[in-house]
Amino acid sequence: MAFLNRPQSLSFSGAELASSPSTNTLGIQLAIKRAVDVFAASTLIVVASPILLGAALAIKVTSRGPILFKQSRYGLNNELFGIYKFRSMRIDLGDATGVRQTKADDPRVTSVGKILRRTNIDELPQLFNVLFGDMSLVGPRPHVPGMRAGGLLYEELVPHYFKRHRMRPGITGLAQINRLRGSTTDAKFAKARIEYDLAYAESWSLFLDFRILWQTFKSEVFRGTGS
Repeated sequence: MAFLNRPQSLSFSGAELASSPSTNTLGIQLAIKRAVDVFAASTLIVVASPILLGAALAIKVTSRGPILFKQSRYGLNNELFGIYKFRSMRIDLGDATGVRQTKADDPRVTSVGKILRRTNIDELPQLFNVLFGDMSLVGPRPHVPGMRAGGLLYEELVPHYFKRHRMRPGITGLAQINRLRGSTTDAKFAKARIEYDLAYAESWSLFLDFRILWQTFKSEVFRGTGS
């Protein structure tokens, strides 16, 4: 794996990332990216409405508490926003800050929550975050303030950490399709995530977004890699 001084050399499905778009075309491409986000999020909300309603009903009838879980995350330019997820934990054991990460066989996760997490259905309400402009379909995954990696605050472990917030956070991203997801207790693993996030920001293009979306679709729909 290449490191931060050469973010453009990080590979994507066997190919190297291209350089970022020129200043002349960047504004146009970002506008198109936002238009695609709004159209796709709106369409997916309609298409997935039976799943959304079914998940909401399952949560409501099997555990006490709200259907949705809202949590503060870092957004574009370090601004905080409230991210939405289907609640998958017991309200008396949940961690509103998100600093305490989920582990295997976590007693906080409900029986329905395990299914929602394994299938990534718990992430579907983030389509509304995309619609509202808090998130994009593709971008660095939004982190909670005070998130720890390798036993340290992320910004202490990776001094250039906040540069990842130059792009709007996404539902999926370059790090995720390269299987850099899950626990951040391993410092090397955690740093690798940020390298891919920064590589995405430096090499971003609409074409890269579409490739990431296609790879995500193949992984989640065909192979079901949710956790």
